[in-house]
Amino acid sequence: MIHWLLVAHIIVVGYWLGSELVINSSFRFATRDVASPLEARDRMLQHVMNTDQHVRFALVLQASLGTILLAAYGWVPGGQTLMIAAAVLGVFWLGFVEYIHRVRHSAVGARLAALDRGSRYVLMGVLLLMSIGVIGGDWPIPLWLRFKFAAFAGVIATGVLVRLQLIRFFRVWGEMKTDGVTDARNARVRALENQASFLIVMIWVFIAIIVALSLFKPV
Repeated sequence: MIHWLLVAHIIVVGYWLGSELVINSSFRFATRDVASPLEARDRMLQHVMNTDQHVRFALVLQASLGTILLAAYGWVPGGQTLMIAAAVLGVFWLGFVEYIHRVRHSAVGARLAALDRGSRYVLMGVLLLMSIGVIGGDWPIPLWLRFKFAAFAGVIATGVLVRLQLIRFFRVWGEMKTDGVTDARNARVRALENQASFLIVMIWVFIAIIVALSLFKPV
C-alpha cells in the first residue's frame, strides 16, 4: 500500500507543477495582450481562475497524502486511525475549496476565502514547528523530511502571498472594466503580474527542493 501512496504522492507533485506552469503562462498572456479587447482578456482571466483550482486541489492532496504516509511509515503517532482521518478530512477539504470557488463573488465567498487562508496559516505554522522539532521532536522523523516540511511551508506561504497579490491585481482590473483601459492601468497590471510571477517562480523553487529532498534524502 505504501508503494501506491508514494506513486500518488509523486503524481500530485507533477500535477501541481504543471498547473502552476499553465496558470502563469495564461495569466501573463491575458495581462500583456493589450491589442485584444478587454472582454476577451477578462474571459481568459476567468479561465485562469478556474484553472487555479487545480493548484488548490494539489495542495490539499499533498497535505492529505503526506499525512497518510507519515502515519504509514510510523514517523508520527496515530497509525491507521490517523490515515483514515487524513483521508476523510482531505475529501471534505477538497469539497470546501470547490465550494469557495463557486461562491467566490458573494459576501459569504469572501468570508470563506479568508477562513481558507487562515487554515493555510495554521498548516504552515504546524509544518514549521515540526521542521524545527517543537512539535514531534521525539518522533522518529528523518532530518531530510523535516527540511521538506520547511519547504512545504514555504510553498504555502508563497501561495498566500500570490493570493494577496491577486487581490491587488483585480482591484486595478476592476477599474479597467468600469472606467476603461488606459496605458497607465495596463502598466499597473503588468507590474502586479510581474510581482506575482516572481512569487510563482519561488513556488517552483520550493517544489524543486521538495522533490530533491524526496529523491536524494541527503541527511
